Amino acid sequence: MSVATIIGFIALAGVAAEFGVVMLLYLHHAWEHQLALDPHAGPEALDEAIREGAVQRVRPKAMTVAVILAGLFPILLGHGAGSEVMQRIAAPMIGGMVTAPLLSMLVIPAAYRLLVRYRLRKVSKTSAALHPNPQGN
Repeated sequence: MSVATIIGFIALAGVAAEFGVVMLLYLHHAWEHQLALDPHAGPEALDEAIREGAVQRVRPKAMTVAVILAGLFPILLGHGAGSEVMQRIAAPMIGGMVTAPLLSMLVIPAAYRLLVRYRLRKVSKTSAALHPNPQGN
């Protein structure tokens, strides 16, 4: 693997990390908004908040990917002085720009859902242990 390819992977890692962090911010904001409306919101409200947060990111993410791909394809197809090095930088970026948005739109919301549902179960168990039912039911 050449230095140029490694640089392409580093650039891709930066974009993918930005995609993930921004997605988490939107998911968390949507969940916090749902909790502000209903402090006792359950799993159904969580699912709705995740859908809302993820949908808000579709258009900006698609525009970002389209612009990056539009800029990288001419570099990948170019012929001229230094084009071989630039192609090695562009190739991993193009491959990653196809997969990174899918990862951030599918895997990150699913992982966020698992984490928050785990926390909800943990809080409800703790609450039940601290406040047992006085009627014995």
